[in-house]
Amino acid sequence: MSDFLKELFCNRIFITAVAGWFIAQLLKTVIYLILSKEFRAERLVGSGGMPSSHSATVCALTVAVCYEYGPGSFEFAISLLLAIIVMHDAMGVRRETGIQAKLLNDILRIFEDMGRDEISAHDKLKEFVGHTPFQVLVGAVLGILVAVLLHILY
Repeated sequence: MSDFLKELFCNRIFITAVAGWFIAQLLKTVIYLILSKEFRAERLVGSGGMPSSHSATVCALTVAVCYEYGPGSFEFAISLLLAIIVMHDAMGVRRETGIQAKLLNDILRIFEDMGRDEISAHDKLKEFVGHTPFQVLVGAVLGILVAVLLHILY
């Protein structure tokens, strides 16, 4: 097991992808703090918001794979297709889910205001799920920059 972990944490591609995710999550937390004037620890690991950590992760992964194996490799093809699917999903189904959650939460508030006690605050749906195209773009650019920078430094 220790050899596995040693190899994993020496893997430049893995480190680059994790760095892309980590930096995006930190930025997401700081941006949320600045805009809302409220610190939410959930933003450190939660989905949704600016920038897209999913996009940052898969773009950092794809660029690292390109540096390691080249653009003609099957590894690059797989990581590029994965990145396209993840970013498309973030702007599509996951974004629509967040929009629907917000609408349903608004309806729940109306029922609460009417004194309906069978609906409680813990029934509230998570609204930070997907991303706008701009959030995905910023996440993608961040992931690419992280990968390029780590490639230069590493």
